[in-house]
Amino acid sequence: MLGIGLSIVSLARFQFAMTTVFHFFFVPFSIGMGVLVAVMETIYAVKKDKVYLDMAKFWGKIFLLSFAVGIVTGIIQEFQFGMNWSEYSRFMGDVFGAPLAIEALLAFFIESVFIGIWMFTWDRFKPGVHAFMIWMTAIGTMLSAIWILAANSFMQHPTGFKINNATGRIQLTDFGAVVANPQLWKVFPHVILAAILTAGTVIAGMSAWGLLRKKKNENHFFKTSLRFGLWVSLIFAILSAGAGDLQTQQIIKDQPMKFAATEGIYKDTKDPAPWTVIETIDSKNNTASNQIEIPKLLSLLAYHKTSGSVKGMDTINKELHAKYDKQFGKDMDYYVPPKTLFWSFRVMTGIDLLIMLIAFFGIIWSRKKKDTIENKKWFMVIVGLAIWIPFIGNSAGWFVTEFGRYPWIVYGLFTIADAVSPTSTVGSLLFSNILYFLLFTLLGGVMIWYSRQTLHHGPYYEMEDSKQNVDPFAKEAFVK
Repeated sequence: MLGIGLSIVSLARFQFAMTTVFHFFFVPFSIGMGVLVAVMETIYAVKKDKVYLDMAKFWGKIFLLSFAVGIVTGIIQEFQFGMNWSEYSRFMGDVFGAPLAIEALLAFFIESVFIGIWMFTWDRFKPGVHAFMIWMTAIGTMLSAIWILAANSFMQHPTGFKINNATGRIQLTDFGAVVANPQLWKVFPHVILAAILTAGTVIAGMSAWGLLRKKKNENHFFKTSLRFGLWVSLIFAILSAGAGDLQTQQIIKDQPMKFAATEGIYKDTKDPAPWTVIETIDSKNNTASNQIEIPKLLSLLAYHKTSGSVKGMDTINKELHAKYDKQFGKDMDYYVPPKTLFWSFRVMTGIDLLIMLIAFFGIIWSRKKKDTIENKKWFMVIVGLAIWIPFIGNSAGWFVTEFGRYPWIVYGLFTIADAVSPTSTVGSLLFSNILYFLLFTLLGGVMIWYSRQTLHHGPYYEMEDSKQNVDPFAKEAFVK
């Protein structure tokens, strides 16, 4: 403790949160952009409509930068794991290492190989073959997500393991059970669908800004991109909400305290359970007041029927004490951060609904028979500003996932406090937090600046030294 309210555990948690959230800005965006660029190029290969080739090339530039920044932020995240969470690595290394090794050796290898081929072979292959390269890249990014989420899902709901009594550490006994973890196959669709939603919203938003520039030679390109992005946003906002419902059903089963916190419930509800729109939460005294409720809706959301009570955090806390007191002691606090989870859940779902609404009206006003969207500058500005909201929604969803596991880093087995490196100090953590924050600010600034420059130049801009379209590995590239 430095005397200014800072502790090793709080600083380590903040660093994990900062690196994870920043990394998660780019990972879903990169995954989604890869898929959508692949769809654009496939449409070109089938329809031979050149605008889709132009779209694949233009939006591919944004994908490549997000891919690169995602790799850099991922390396930083791994580095802080080694610095701050060595006890966690010792406890869970036998399980955590397997999916991460497969991710690096298989998924990342596929991504790296095919993205390189795709970048430099636009004129070397037939359209269908070249589209195959970006599809393999997109598949590689989704495979990476599977293995990362497999490790995280074990932390949420451990399966396929035993505790080595001699070392006190986890041993992997059934890799198939880790892969078949129900948490994984509930969270994976939600993450992928939200990733595609994010990319679609960014494409629509950047296209809106492009149309507002009113360059005639770019109008067809950005109008097509806008419609494409709006349709993707609408479809995948609906699908993401459905996948989120499936994930919620698993949370109710595996982590009832997390679910109760997202709904701000301290006392067991009546039957049927009302859904609380907003309320005032006093986390110190474990009470909630000033609720605005919708009758029966929580029962419908939780159980898909208009009956059923929901356990409150007070009841679940007593159950967890009865279950874990022998292992973790009677002084353990099992209440998760209710304010964070309650509002994060509402921000996430509210943003999903907002994107649905924006996309719906955008599609209506940009249809061929009555295309009036360009005359509604106020709406185009809203679509442009909506670029940022899926990133906020993704972060809010990640807050629910990670904060809802408190006080464990591996649910029911290993606490956050026990996972921190014994060599960490307040000084080193404070320094590295500041350093990482500055680095992330720089990377984020580069991403925003490059994306803005790409949009400013437009889809038909070429640098002078790229007009020759020379393969960088051909002998002509080395002739002066």
